[in-house]
Amino acid sequence: MRVTLPVYALVLLLLPAAPAAAESPAAIEWHPWSDEVFERARREQRFVLLDLEAVWCHWCHVMDRETYANTAVAEVINRHYLAVKVDQDARPDLSGRYKAYGWPATIVFAPDGTEIVKRAGYIEPAGMRKLLLAIVADPSPESAALTALPENLSVESRLPPAVRGELLKRHREFYDASLGGLPLMQKFLKRDSVEYALHLASRGNRREEERARQTLDAALNLLDPVWGGFYQYSVRGDWHHPHYEKIMPTQAGYLRLYALAWGMWREPRYLNAAAEVVRYLDDFLTAPGGAFYTSQDADRVPGEKSAEYFALGDAERRTRGMPRVDTHIYARENGWMIEALATLYEFTHEPEYLNRALGAAAWIEQNRTLPGGGYRHDAHDPAGPYLGDTLAMARACLQLYRVTADRRWLDRSITAAAFMREHFIHPGGGMATATADNTPITPLPEIDENIAFVRFMNLLANYTGDAGHRELAEHAMRYLATADVATAWATQAGILLSDDELSADPLHLTIVGSKGDEAAHTLFHAALKVPAWYKRVEWWDRQEGDLPNPDVRYPQLDRAAAFLCTEKRCSFPLYTPEDMTALIAASEKG
Repeated sequence: MRVTLPVYALVLLLLPAAPAAAESPAAIEWHPWSDEVFERARREQRFVLLDLEAVWCHWCHVMDRETYANTAVAEVINRHYLAVKVDQDARPDLSGRYKAYGWPATIVFAPDGTEIVKRAGYIEPAGMRKLLLAIVADPSPESAALTALPENLSVESRLPPAVRGELLKRHREFYDASLGGLPLMQKFLKRDSVEYALHLASRGNRREEERARQTLDAALNLLDPVWGGFYQYSVRGDWHHPHYEKIMPTQAGYLRLYALAWGMWREPRYLNAAAEVVRYLDDFLTAPGGAFYTSQDADRVPGEKSAEYFALGDAERRTRGMPRVDTHIYARENGWMIEALATLYEFTHEPEYLNRALGAAAWIEQNRTLPGGGYRHDAHDPAGPYLGDTLAMARACLQLYRVTADRRWLDRSITAAAFMREHFIHPGGGMATATADNTPITPLPEIDENIAFVRFMNLLANYTGDAGHRELAEHAMRYLATADVATAWATQAGILLSDDELSADPLHLTIVGSKGDEAAHTLFHAALKVPAWYKRVEWWDRQEGDLPNPDVRYPQLDRAAAFLCTEKRCSFPLYTPEDMTALIAASEKG
């Protein structure tokens, strides 16, 4: 099978030095992304040029300052194109579709929405002018510009043996044994790859444990020693040359991974890394009301590199001024962070982490909900709804249910699942990134979102016993199990995680006892600290009625007890955390 490396991971190797200053201020008329732009393009026989940028991105700033401000480039665009500029954080549908191209991404469309070319990263002025004129001369689409679902999706909801074998081979081989992480010139935590290594390590795989530790330890070099928080990645093939933007996917993803690592190994450096993310959130990305902002810029001055600035201490940095913080409050990004904070609470039992998660969740519930159980992205969305927002908040709510046993969070997960069923099922397979309304190109499924969807929906099915939730997980898995999808990237361990979880029941621990009983509290928090993500932890207080999925009949006892259940049998009552730990260890060995 052909291996395609992720383009975004190689972009910086190809970037030229910044060009000379622009000739004059740009005269480009920028338009919003809309059907109207394509209608006008058809009327005026123009192409549509999409500049998909990130507000925190250094090379996006350089592209604005040098390329789009260049008179010769602007003249070509104004004559032959309608230019559209989009902040990728504001449009999850476009971000998911083109994220392999990094930011900035340049996509040129025919008036009917057909992609003609896609380019990754910074394009200097002369190269941009040449590219735009070449498209005018020959608008034939490049093969790389064609985006579509594979013609024949898998009919099975599990990985075919050959595809699974290929993914396992790639996971084993696509690894930097000397430095940790993936063998790319950009160094970052590929989160699903690390989590899959943790998953295998929990089953006793020493090699995967060593890889996970090596990668997590190496990534600590991306932690800002002054303000906390993780830089997005490092260049030059090592972990010591960071790009300085701090974005929510990195903060939430790394926080969750280091929380899982702390839960497994109790190594203080992993707990410290997670705590340093929280410190950064408190100081820079926490909005009034408790929700979270989106990102902080890589540059103090847009377009100027900031290595010297980030080498300074706190006082010196603040004296020179602060890199811009994007104060948008998106449901998707908050869902990621709420889940991560609740995971950190799960393994630490530190109330401050749960309180932060609950505070952000309350704000999002009040300000970003949609009728029918979904979530909007921002206060006012130009399009949408988007799968990512409802999915991230659904996962966050399910995690809050696990760590609090408060059934209102399970109820929110269930209504969010119903909303996703209604709005995002793609007729060709998988779950689409957005609805088809208000967008000039058809939304398609995106791999990472479908991985997260399968894992959420399968776990929700175990909590609810609802066969419909399981069916949705299997529908999305058929997309992921398609060979052309599963092998489109150099490595995709998240698909292996999804397949493993669909093929087995989660670890199932139930506490039976009053929520006013201190012994029941002790057992519940001991169950949470069991080092696994794929687990079903419930607390049955008989005064609340039956459990949501009463698939086990527990005995009436005169004191609080825990039960470990499998698909075949349940344990005898366990009255102490030590009894629980010993039985879990024995069951894993046997």
